[in-house]
Order: sequence, then C-alpha cells, then structure tokens
Amino acid sequence: MDGDCCSSTSTENRKRRHNHHEEKPYRGIRMRKWGKWVAEIREPNKRSRIWLGSYSSPVAAARAYDTAVFYLRGPSARLNFPEYMVKEDELRDVSAASIRKRATEVGASVDALETALHRESPESNTSQVSEKPDLNEYPNPENSDDE
Repeated sequence: MDGDCCSSTSTENRKRRHNHHEEKPYRGIRMRKWGKWVAEIREPNKRSRIWLGSYSSPVAAARAYDTAVFYLRGPSARLNFPEYMVKEDELRDVSAASIRKRATEVGASVDALETALHRESPESNTSQVSEKPDLNEYPNPENSDDE
C-alpha cells in the first residue's frame, strides 16, 4: 500500500507541474497576481538574475526574454520567437546592465505596439455596435421597409 501512495503522489506532482506549464505561454516569463507579465533570466554560472521588466502582454515579456537569452547564449539559444531575432545585431558589451537595457527596449516597444493594437480593436467594435438597431424599440411606420 505504501508503494501505491508514493506513486500516486508523484503522479499528482507531475500533473501539478504539467498544469503549471500550461499557464505559462512562453519561456522565461511569469504572470503576477495582478495580471502584469514579468521576464527575468539567470546569469550563466551565477546565482543572480537579470531583471528584464514588467509588461502588460505576455508577448512583450517573451520578446524581452528572447533578446536577453540570445545575447547570453548565442544563436543556439531556445527562443520563443526565433523568427524575430536579427542575427546581425550584436551587442558589444555583454554585461548584465547592457543586456537588461537592450531587452527592456525590445520589450517596451513590443508592449507599446500590443497596447496600441488592443486600443484600436475596442474602438472599431464600439462603432459597429452603435450602428446596430435597438431590438427593443418598436418599428416606426414611417421607416418601414415596404416602401
């Protein structure tokens, strides 16, 4: 019976870990309790982390992470969006400060674009909604479609 207990516990732990991975859409990011997405990366051969910023969209945080991991580990790094990395763009100074600066620049620009796209969407939906007729209103005989 003890063997069954331990195996079910390890199965439950694996399920919990699997569910946790489903909540994270991209590598190197996590969501705060209040909905902001943050990115950070561990420095190679050190225990310290490089803080890459806090963003409103997971895509912006993931792009910041991609920038940092590319500069730290090179072209062989596992990226969220490999198609957006510019191989010719080399960072001369590979210090934590310069990596943080470049990653936050990329993340901020992507976050600004994502925010602008989301702001445009509700406005276009609002104009479409205002053109629809009020279904609770009785038809006016003067505006009937029979004419």
